[in-house]
Amino acid sequence: MNAPRLFLAALSLIASPAMAGDIDLRIVDAAGRPVSDAVVTVRPAGGIPAGPIRFPWGTTMVQQNIAFSPHVLIVPVGATVKFPNKDKVRHHVYSFSKAAKFEIKLFGQDESRSYTFTSPGAVALGCNIHDAMSGFIKVVDTPFAAKSNAAGQARINGLGTGTARVTVWHPLLKGKDNELLINLPIPASGMESKTVPLALRASK
Repeated sequence: MNAPRLFLAALSLIASPAMAGDIDLRIVDAAGRPVSDAVVTVRPAGGIPAGPIRFPWGTTMVQQNIAFSPHVLIVPVGATVKFPNKDKVRHHVYSFSKAAKFEIKLFGQDESRSYTFTSPGAVALGCNIHDAMSGFIKVVDTPFAAKSNAAGQARINGLGTGTARVTVWHPLLKGKDNELLINLPIPASGMESKTVPLALRASK
């Protein structure tokens, strides 16, 4: 698959005409309130196209204001993520997650470190100095991925027709691996819109 088609497979929050194989999901909690930072991945009926996976957003997880930014980052398997420190204090990034166990020891302001993620899955990040810091990297093996925005919207284009397997992940989602699996029929024309309620744990 060439680069333009891969780009179309990624999240698009700009209004555009519906194409065959498009989905527009609205992610909400049990009270119907929009949920941001939910990661939606899709395996279409036709399978995953061959070729490298590229997304229009970057592969950088910044430490700034004693926080990881963005809070949730989607990257493809094999991506090298940069961890620049924009704070005046030092950070010590680590993860004990099954998908990636690693440690980036103390580094200071305007320094940057990197790590390559080789397995799919959710990677929870922490800082060994600042316990309140938390972030997540979702490593995916499909070009069809999106993150819900502040309105809870996640749109993915170019899936083709048939029944697609949709996975919704959120760090507070109740259930195995913080995931919800949905079989979603994709129409031959127009866009499939669906509201997806999530059962979330209370945030700490």
